[in-house]
Amino acid sequence: SLVGSEMCIRDRDEAAKCLLARPAAEALAEVQRQLAADGLGLLVYDCYRPQRAVDHFVRWAEDTTDVRTKAEHYPDVPKSRLFDEGYIAARSGHCRAGTADLTIGRVTPEGSFEPLDMGTPFDFFDPRSHTESPDVTPAQHANRLRLRDAMEAHGFHNYADEWWHYTLDDEPYPDTYFDVVVR
Repeated sequence: SLVGSEMCIRDRDEAAKCLLARPAAEALAEVQRQLAADGLGLLVYDCYRPQRAVDHFVRWAEDTTDVRTKAEHYPDVPKSRLFDEGYIAARSGHCRAGTADLTIGRVTPEGSFEPLDMGTPFDFFDPRSHTESPDVTPAQHANRLRLRDAMEAHGFHNYADEWWHYTLDDEPYPDTYFDVVVR
């Protein structure tokens, strides 16, 4: 079953909910608990997404004439290369409810969240976003590794081309691509 979480602040579908398969949600909660001991926490950008959202994203990527978000999301990679470079796929782990896009940051005494500097924004399709990119500062690299270490300690693995992208190792639905709309 899919379970909701209050860790998500935005969603690309109809509701601001982070849905994950129960084992992924429980593992992510353990990561959160571990980080909280150091005054850190997670900011989740994206969790489960319906296959229809991925289909829409694929249609967008195939339309190489639509470059409205090029400067923000893929300034140095031709849109025609986004599939070949591994930034977009017709089947996404997000549809299996075991994948989350997230970052790590400091929780202030007032309760606000200050993301650590990872060197690139989330959803920035560029070699600089690779977890092990040599084109970030040592501090940014250390922040990426801190996130990766925390996630791996609780059963997730990183997609090496995107520092923010993690999938539960023991996904409960590894061959299922859900298309349930979030409301």
